[in-house]
Amino acid sequence: MTQPQHNPWTRQTQGPGVPAPGPVQPPVQPQPAQHQPLGAQAPQYGVPAPAPEERLPKFAIPAADTLWWLGVHGGSGETTMSRLLPGTHAAGHRWPIPPPPVPTPIVLVARTHAYGLRAAQRAATEWASGVVSGVSVLGLVLIADAPGRLPRVLDDFADIVGGGVPRVWDIPWIEEWRRGEDPTPDNTPDEVFEVLESIYALRASNQAVYPASY
Repeated sequence: MTQPQHNPWTRQTQGPGVPAPGPVQPPVQPQPAQHQPLGAQAPQYGVPAPAPEERLPKFAIPAADTLWWLGVHGGSGETTMSRLLPGTHAAGHRWPIPPPPVPTPIVLVARTHAYGLRAAQRAATEWASGVVSGVSVLGLVLIADAPGRLPRVLDDFADIVGGGVPRVWDIPWIEEWRRGEDPTPDNTPDEVFEVLESIYALRASNQAVYPASY
């Protein structure tokens, strides 16, 4: 199974005349605390699956080759996330299904408005019900849909949705991206670096987290 390319989004500090260090090597054991799952860790058979018309479509991939970003609704930001971490792919709002026996790692992506959170909840429920074979959901990235704090009702709903997946990462509102600028290290805040470093390390040290049955 191929790994993502080296992570260019690691913050590096250097003094005058001191070469920048190479990419940070992620630990293998034990996992750092921020990588530990806080929500549901695996499909929970007996969870009712969403109605067929509410499920995400699927498509076949040749092998569980890399990390996939699965945007659970249009405009979720899955393409942006794939550009941020080289060697990963946007799934086109579909479950990428490899042949047995190794599942492919997936991070769900959604916006923080009510429509996005409901879509994330449906996708998490679909995964938890066991009707999606061959995927290993690492967590959910929530991308702010507007500047400022979430309204209380949406913040509470996001907490509920987050309980249905192993981990949740938050991406703040970034005005430069809204204006159509390509994501670069220069227009990306520290919070995004921290998210990418966490996901990169998790992916690199766990090739098949929570294997799904076939």
